[in-house]
Amino acid sequence: MDVREGGVEVSVPGARDGASEGSGDDVFYNPTQELNRDVTVATLRAYRERDDRAESYLDAMAASGIRGVRAAAEGFDVTCADLDEEAVELARRNLARNDLSGEAVHRDANALMHDSVFDVVDLDPFGTPIPFADAAFANTRDLVCVTATDTAPLCGAHQKSGIRKYSTLPQNTDYHPEMGLRVLLSALIRTAARYDKAAVPVLSHVTRHYARTYLELDGRATKADELVEKLGHVYHCEDCLERDHEFGLVAHPPDDCPACGSSRTLVAGPIYLGPVCDPAFARSVRDHVTEEMGECKRARSMLDTVAGELDRPTHYDQHRLCKLWNRSATSMDDFVAELREAGYEATRAHYSGTAFKTDATIAEMRAATTDGDG
Repeated sequence: MDVREGGVEVSVPGARDGASEGSGDDVFYNPTQELNRDVTVATLRAYRERDDRAESYLDAMAASGIRGVRAAAEGFDVTCADLDEEAVELARRNLARNDLSGEAVHRDANALMHDSVFDVVDLDPFGTPIPFADAAFANTRDLVCVTATDTAPLCGAHQKSGIRKYSTLPQNTDYHPEMGLRVLLSALIRTAARYDKAAVPVLSHVTRHYARTYLELDGRATKADELVEKLGHVYHCEDCLERDHEFGLVAHPPDDCPACGSSRTLVAGPIYLGPVCDPAFARSVRDHVTEEMGECKRARSMLDTVAGELDRPTHYDQHRLCKLWNRSATSMDDFVAELREAGYEATRAHYSGTAFKTDATIAEMRAATTDGDG
């Protein structure tokens, strides 16, 4: 079948729902990832303004080639790679169909990344990207774009799997999307540091059942050290939902929750506790979202929220708190406004419609906000 997306038209073997492009069994096109691809194109546009030397782009798991075709339409020197010969031929035809230059190669992504140097590498595997991270960080010059669809291991729902894949301890909390993103960033930052490179998150988001991050590379070992110093642990009370965080690779969890005295404290880490995006860059990406993109409205809304998010390593869910407090929820805008009026920092968070970030404690939030029925 033929699909039109972002100003290009490609042939795909049949659109169907799924977690990502390329399940390993057949050539795969995932229409639900159009938002991901729209934001990717806007990011490539914004990044080229940031660094006009970025020219070569690797779509490391090409599948139908839609991601690579869209990058080629932006003027990048594109290579589409896949282990499936049918996918390679399809990507080749889709480039030609749009009168775009580019190469489609039948290669293992790791072998290709070890053999070649690219300015931008895009990893969009089925499941975890970790098996491809070493090769990506070893040779990429400027930007590594990463999708992870194994959200259950990342957020701690499948904890043992998360420990095996990401070499950290994830916990399943009410801020599980952010837990997953920060577990992913921790693993990627540590991987890049092995090559004396800093992988600086310039944009990140969690949408549906995947996490997506864009990492700008800095070849100075001192910068890699600075990012490693932003790893640490989160301590989360299962009873009152109070949480705290501590930088450092050694955890020092409290014996009892300082807010309610409970001994049921979860410890997660080492996770990345630093900024997950550069707000100025996120706003630039938002400005590069254009009308031919099928998800332009959602992309702009999400990027606006991402750019304005308070830099805190966890978020709260308003409905979860109101249930704990046995009260009805007000509108999110009113709730956030009440926190600000009480003197606290507070912003919406992009993870869900009821997610927000604040520097207030649980007790301070309860005192500062009103019952929706009151």
